[in-house]
Amino acid sequence: MSYRLHYAPDNASLITRLALEELEVPYDTLLVDRSLKAHRSADYRQLNPAGRIPTLETPDGPISETGAILIWLADRHGGLLPALYDPLRGAALNWLLFVANTLHPEMIQTFYIHRYGPKAAWDEMRLALHGRIHGHLEMLETQAIDRCGPWFCGPAPSAIDLYLAGVVRWLGLYGFGDRVWVDHDALPRIMDMCARLETRASCKALILAEGMSDHPFTAPERPNPPEGTPF
Repeated sequence: MSYRLHYAPDNASLITRLALEELEVPYDTLLVDRSLKAHRSADYRQLNPAGRIPTLETPDGPISETGAILIWLADRHGGLLPALYDPLRGAALNWLLFVANTLHPEMIQTFYIHRYGPKAAWDEMRLALHGRIHGHLEMLETQAIDRCGPWFCGPAPSAIDLYLAGVVRWLGLYGFGDRVWVDHDALPRIMDMCARLETRASCKALILAEGMSDHPFTAPERPNPPEGTPF
């Protein structure tokens, strides 16, 4: 079984790439060139009507929401999430979707603040988002890890780990003004997970494919990808 990942460097597709590498399943990639607005093209929207990145082509058809991709891959191949009747499955899904549906969208608002309110309100909006994002990260650090057992910040990477590592990267790299968006000292277990992920073969493959630095999550730098652009 082989997959095709439609990706752009340093976009949400990096989470799917990490998952595919962790599962050691064959896949190929096709660049969605954001500089040409290829994600808005008619051909791409046939696969992904929302015009977002990533899309994973599978034998069952295309999947385009990162949380859905992670759950589908975990169920199809095993690993990354508890199995169907595992007592920890509910907790793991809960916190995975908390990252996907709550933390990630509010981070996106900070990148595209102009889409969500008038310019006069931007500073106040960012301040409110800053507080909420820090609250989300604190909740993940202090509550989610304990509730998920080995499926979050455990010995092997999980779907939650892969997703959150990407969010931590973007919060740390694409900062906003003089605010600190990731307080490493306040997130020791999450940052330890990110550091351990950086030593794995999956991360080495990501670094090579997308032109990233050696510490893409704990000390992120802007990438120099061999093809495409992040924005």
